[in-house]
Amino acid sequence: MAGRALSTIDWDQVRVFLAVARAGQLAGAAARLGLDVSTVSRRIDRLEAELGVHLFDRTRDGTVATAAAEAMLPAAEDMERGLAQFAAAVDAIETTAEGVVRLTAPPGLADAFIAPLLARFHQRFPRVAVELDASVGYADLTRREADLALRALRPRSGDLIAVKVVSTRALPLTSPEYAAELGRLKRWSDARWITYGGELAQIPTARWVTEHAGAAPVLRTSYFPGQVAAAAAGLGVMLASEPFRFVRRLAPVAIGRALQPGWDALPVEDLWLVGHRALRTVPRIAALWDFLAEQLANVARAGELAVPA
Repeated sequence: MAGRALSTIDWDQVRVFLAVARAGQLAGAAARLGLDVSTVSRRIDRLEAELGVHLFDRTRDGTVATAAAEAMLPAAEDMERGLAQFAAAVDAIETTAEGVVRLTAPPGLADAFIAPLLARFHQRFPRVAVELDASVGYADLTRREADLALRALRPRSGDLIAVKVVSTRALPLTSPEYAAELGRLKRWSDARWITYGGELAQIPTARWVTEHAGAAPVLRTSYFPGQVAAAAAGLGVMLASEPFRFVRRLAPVAIGRALQPGWDALPVEDLWLVGHRALRTVPRIAALWDFLAEQLANVARAGELAVPA
């Protein structure tokens, strides 16, 4: 019965199966795939019907892969790798760095650091064009939604390679004028605070503000460049990696001794450069990978990111 259905299975069905298996819930898989939950649910239902196999137990806490799904998972991942290798074989026809590279990065990083650096990259590789996607969501590199990604978290699934390019502590930053007005803080609640909206309330910097600031934030926005602009204008204090003080008009807030435990608890933020293993040596992708790894490492070595004048 299942054998007769195999001819109707395409990669789109397999990638939905993989997304649900990896996310452990329909909502997480839908977000990764850019689909709605009902569409993902229907596709899993159709796949189960075509195969004649029950793949996932759906509970209140998520989806649990059955023994049959666990047995199928390695073969599905082989298909994923095969597709990437097929695409890489086409890309590998290149002998020089030319063409388009799609890079995804968080908005604040993209506009403050990456976009200015691209002038220098163009000087080195004038035949490579960059498509820069500045978004909070994670593009799926295994589906070729992007060639390279800069991420705060190291990926744990997929045939991806990742290198940590920088690790910095988040600091309370604001305009020099407001920092001077605050003086040496005795209580975190003495400052006006800027933080993320509810949809990003679980990220480390947002949790720190919730746990330590005390008063309600004066601004909530998940658009990070908006936080930076508001802090630079003196609206309040935000948490941002130290390099942002070197590319924006921001100053760290001074604290009294009583606040040292909270200061010690400030999140340390990592930045990972991520790409698909099969595409790592494609000339145009390798060019941007090596360039970003070199330039962003300046953050760790010098405390600031060198950008073109």
